[in-house]
Amino acid sequence: MSSTADLRAHLLAAGLAGVVATTREESLRSYRLFAARDPRVLLGLDPERRWGQRELIALMADKCGVSADPGCVSGHDVIDPERTLAALDAFADRLASVAQRGSRVLLGTGHPHRLLGFYAALADALSTAGCDVLSPAQGHCVDITTRFGLRTHRLGYVRGVAVVREAGVERAGCATGVHSHSPLPVRAALAAAAADGGRLPALVIGDHGWVCGAGQLGFEAIGLADTDDPAPFVGEAEGTVSVVVPLDDAVRPAYYEPLTRYVLNRACLSE
Repeated sequence: MSSTADLRAHLLAAGLAGVVATTREESLRSYRLFAARDPRVLLGLDPERRWGQRELIALMADKCGVSADPGCVSGHDVIDPERTLAALDAFADRLASVAQRGSRVLLGTGHPHRLLGFYAALADALSTAGCDVLSPAQGHCVDITTRFGLRTHRLGYVRGVAVVREAGVERAGCATGVHSHSPLPVRAALAAAAADGGRLPALVIGDHGWVCGAGQLGFEAIGLADTDDPAPFVGEAEGTVSVVVPLDDAVRPAYYEPLTRYVLNRACLSE
């Protein structure tokens, strides 16, 4: 992308912002579950205050640009591209800060099939800039509750990005990892980093449980989130999470490449 205008056009054309695939019904269900403090949507966050569904709708309207009308109960969500661009700028500024200091960083994703390339490019650029890209708890087992019950997963790293794979299951398309909302992998990784001479990250970059789980433990965390994941935005509102970029987190992997270039250029991390 040669300009902000080009990126804005791409966000809309790719469905990353504007009218997105996430439905209002999906988002409202998540808001109801969050208001009830269901751990499936808290993503490791322990909110400081009570958030009712109406308050969450208002927050998500402010952070993402979705409809602020509680009476709007169907259709597709809308993300304001200006909010996405502003958050991408703040995201890039945090990358620039840790790169200038050569700080340790930890990256992880619960969306490996969609977002691995985005995070891997950041890992490469930060490593080139002199940051220590951590990979603690490599191979450790983590028991995660799924819709199929409790399943043992193994923590691994792909191109510097932490992912989880279901232990003992070989399935086509799972080489990069499985979709997960759990904060347990980042807790395991941070515990292992602390045990390894206290080599803790100055910044955690990710989504889902990675950003919320790290932020809840007091680490600076930045990441990406869709409109049906209110936890990162609540974390940002309460100061637990530093930056959350609102966008559709399930489009084609190639559609995130212009965002990668934009962020790295903004952070002065491009080759």
